[in-house]
Amino acid sequence: MKQPRTMPAEAAEALAIQALTYLAGDEGRLERFLAITGVGVDQIRDAAGEPGFLAGVLEYLASDEQLAAAFAVESKCGVTDIARAHHALGGEPWEREIP
Repeated sequence: MKQPRTMPAEAAEALAIQALTYLAGDEGRLERFLAITGVGVDQIRDAAGEPGFLAGVLEYLASDEQLAAAFAVESKCGVTDIARAHHALGGEPWEREIP
């Protein structure tokens, strides 16, 4: 059975928070995330309440195939759930570029 393209906002937010927790759980992952996004450690809590931030966390996660796969294994979700959650939080749907 084909899965829906999106998911409920509450589930998407929970997955995004789980993804942020995953990134924060490793110093190297967190430092890279902070460097790329420009968010400071002291700003994360406030930023998490801003519209679009959690969608941005999922977009960042999905931008690295290995990181997304590792998160999916640890969180027991499908890699496609990351895209579905991103879309549910207002992020633009993306399609993987195929060479």
